[in-house]
Amino acid sequence: MVETGSAKPFKEKSSIIEDMTIEKNYTSKTVLITGASSGIGAKTAEFLATKGFTVLLVARRKEKLAAMVERIHKLGGTAFFFEADLSIEQARVDLIETLHKENLHPDILINNAGFGWYGHYETMTWQTGKDLIAINIEAVAHLTHLVLPGMLQRGYGHIINVGSVAGKLPEQGIALYSSSKAFLDAFTTSLYRELRGSPVTVSVARLGPIQTEFFDAARSHENGGNVPAEKMAIPAEVVTRGIYRLISHPRKVVYIPWYLFISPLLEIFFSGILDLAGPLLLGKKKIQP
Repeated sequence: MVETGSAKPFKEKSSIIEDMTIEKNYTSKTVLITGASSGIGAKTAEFLATKGFTVLLVARRKEKLAAMVERIHKLGGTAFFFEADLSIEQARVDLIETLHKENLHPDILINNAGFGWYGHYETMTWQTGKDLIAINIEAVAHLTHLVLPGMLQRGYGHIINVGSVAGKLPEQGIALYSSSKAFLDAFTTSLYRELRGSPVTVSVARLGPIQTEFFDAARSHENGGNVPAEKMAIPAEVVTRGIYRLISHPRKVVYIPWYLFISPLLEIFFSGILDLAGPLLLGKKKIQP
């Protein structure tokens, strides 16, 4: 974690104002992407920048964010980064306040930041559990709450929550992670229905396993283990194209890759088999001396 909860722009305020058009028209939309220093967030930011979007990158790792922004600039895109630990409530408030001061109003929010953990739930440290809830649930709900009024006022907005098929297909070893993704499913559906008829759309992208640092990060937490789904992971570029299509053609739910639309049916029709298979896949706990 970073020691401060403040959000820090890549450029000084004067440079940003010189580079940006204050009277921004909505043919060039601004996208705020959390968890943008690597993986899905970084790939999505780079892809959207090549499509003409202004991308605002948020994460904790300043060096990686700076490198991302430089790479996007070399590709001819427009990007800024903001260093922030989104597990801290005040950091989320500071981030949005900084964006407002810089006249960088997100048209699209991609709630991508999150992490997982695999293993027997009782062996998870509660600090890991608290951090997971703060990033996977609290940050999503809070950032959405902070940007939604402005989107409604400006007459356009799209909030995309990066979820998982685990939200509809809870498996062994990911009790808290799958619960956090189930929250995203319910949160998205409720808001989508609440905002029908308004200029704002809320979507959830239910992902399968993706080739990112996610699996290494899951192992890095205390008592974390190998996630079996890693063997079936697909390239992150598949997600970036799916998110771009979702921006172009907004809808409530998209599965990435598309064939995972069948995944909720596995829980409905094969729940008993999954109950039996779960302990075998997770394995026995190591008895502590």
